[in-house]
Amino acid sequence: MDYSDIVAFHGHECPGLTIGYRMACAAMRALNADRSSDEELVAIVENNACGVDALQCVSGCTFGKGNMIFRDYGKQVYTLYSRRSKKAVRVVFHGKGVPEHLRGDRPARARFILEAPEGDLLAWAEAVIDEPQPARISKSMACASCGECVMETRLRKVDGNLICIPCAEKHSE
Repeated sequence: MDYSDIVAFHGHECPGLTIGYRMACAAMRALNADRSSDEELVAIVENNACGVDALQCVSGCTFGKGNMIFRDYGKQVYTLYSRRSKKAVRVVFHGKGVPEHLRGDRPARARFILEAPEGDLLAWAEAVIDEPQPARISKSMACASCGECVMETRLRKVDGNLICIPCAEKHSE
């Protein structure tokens, strides 16, 4: 996928998007992997910032397919796992090579990140992780309170009724 396509998907170019793009490309090269059409790759992301959009485009890992796992650690770190090779790589954005004077100039910073030598921005290493479970498809059921469909694994039993989490939270207030 071309970088301009990723910018179009995300809606604008920014340093975060370029960081994610560089990280995703590095991970894909390290794994010698092709874009995932189903669940061949699994991504574990440690933030929910702009760069995750680039990772989705480059790797093919998405929340919708169930091959993206979110860990809310606030780190610019992605771990990609290949089900084919049984190998994982953890990529970290350290940004040590980004000149301080570019911190306030978002367009210039994004351009620098896009063009800088990989070692000035990133570190990666093979990782050992347990193979993530394949995506599970759960039956949907109607919430006894609001009537909206919800995955049965997310229903809560309240006063003998199966209700969705938001209704259960309202009930406990």
